[in-house]
Formats: sequence, C-alpha cells, structure tokens
Amino acid sequence: MTTVGLLYPGHAAEDDFPRIEVMLDSDIRVPLFHTDIDEDTRRTGSLREAGTPERLAAGVEELRMAGAESLVWACSGGSFSYGWDGAHQQAAGLARTAGLPASSTSVAFVQALRELGASRVAVAASYSEDVAALFAGFLEEGGVDVVATRGGGIISASEAAAADVELLKELAVAGDHPDAEVVLLPDNALHTAAHVPELEELVGKPILTANQVAVWEGLRLTDRRVWAPTLGTLFATREPPPGAAEPRGIEVRE
Repeated sequence: MTTVGLLYPGHAAEDDFPRIEVMLDSDIRVPLFHTDIDEDTRRTGSLREAGTPERLAAGVEELRMAGAESLVWACSGGSFSYGWDGAHQQAAGLARTAGLPASSTSVAFVQALRELGASRVAVAASYSEDVAALFAGFLEEGGVDVVATRGGGIISASEAAAADVELLKELAVAGDHPDAEVVLLPDNALHTAAHVPELEELVGKPILTANQVAVWEGLRLTDRRVWAPTLGTLFATREPPPGAAEPRGIEVRE
C-alpha cells in the first residue's frame, strides 16, 4: 500500500482525487484533508493567505493518522504566489511539521517537466492574466522556458470547478503555442482527471494538469512509479508492466 496525503483548500474539484485513485493501482490511496480559505477568489493576496504555515499545519496530523507516506499541498496558486524560493520554503516547512517528504502542485509541475525531458511550455491558465503571469514567472525561476502565457479570466474556484470538458479544450487550444513542448493547465479547481488523454490528442503534445501532477509528485516522493496512461503521457513514461496494452500517449516534441 502506498498512501499520498493531500492538503486541499476549500471545496472545488476534490472529487478528481478519488477518480485518480481508481485509475491507479489498487494499492494506492490518496486521502485528502480540506484546509480553510477566507474567500473564493484567486487574487494574489488570497492565494498567499491560503498557503500560510498555520493553515497547512492544521491538516497534517489527520493525514499522518491516515498513514500518509508523503504530503502534497494541492493548491497551485497557494504555492507559486510565494515565488520559487518561497514555494520551496513552504514545502520544507510542511515536511518538518509532518516529518514526511512534502511538496506542492507548483513544484510538481517543474518536476514533471523534468520527467518528460521538456523545457519549453505554454501556460493555458484558467486564472486572470496577472495570476497566470505569476505562475509563468515561477516556472521561469525554475529554469523553464515559458513561450506563451494565457489567462482564462476565471476568478473564483467555484466557477473553475463548474467548467466542463469543452471549456478545458478551449483553454488548452487557446493557450497552446507552436514552440511549446508541453501545455500546462495550472488550476487544482478544474476537473481534469478524466480528460487528459483527450486534451493531449487535441493539441498533439503532452498536457500537465494540476491534480494530475499533484498525485504524481506525491508518488515520486515515495519512489513509487506507476504506469497509468489513462492519466496522460506523464504516467506513461515508464516501461509498461508485462501484458499491459501500449499507451496512446503523445511523444514530447523536440
């Protein structure tokens, strides 16, 4: 059994995680604890407030009791709004509090790009343009070449959670760029778990989404590698188990 503990702010697309759990091996669990938020908006101040040490620490003990072997702060904006150094300090503080390896969705995006061997990305964010630019700046601090950034203008998590697959397609296509090797959808409030292969087929390149990379990062921290092509190219970079069907993943373009 491998257990990845997730801290998630408020309520939006948390039902993505039980879906991901079903799509992964039967001995993987992803228990989730909801942290408090003051307001349902994604502005710089509210994002930073969601990621304070006090708010994150509140959920740690419950996840420890659930047997978590790693912890991931499943809130992109609540980490990248602190910048590259601040996000890593946030994760380090969480690890000290929990006594477990810890990370965040924002850091996970960079780790996932390294896994794919990609460095040029397009940011297809649901956020406002200024918040999308914050995420792009975070990636660039991490050595990622952001060739295009687009914000979708969705201010609240509840509005993002109500988005259907057609809106996800619009975001991905509008945010893509010919020079990008990978397209990033950095919002844990979007329901994306069921749609990654479809989005990859649409744009013809790997797609990384917030909830997808959050779980992948938690597994990486436990040294657990999973072959699950229904979750996209990121989960199909390793050799498939004997007898498994070949993935329909998209190759990273050079």
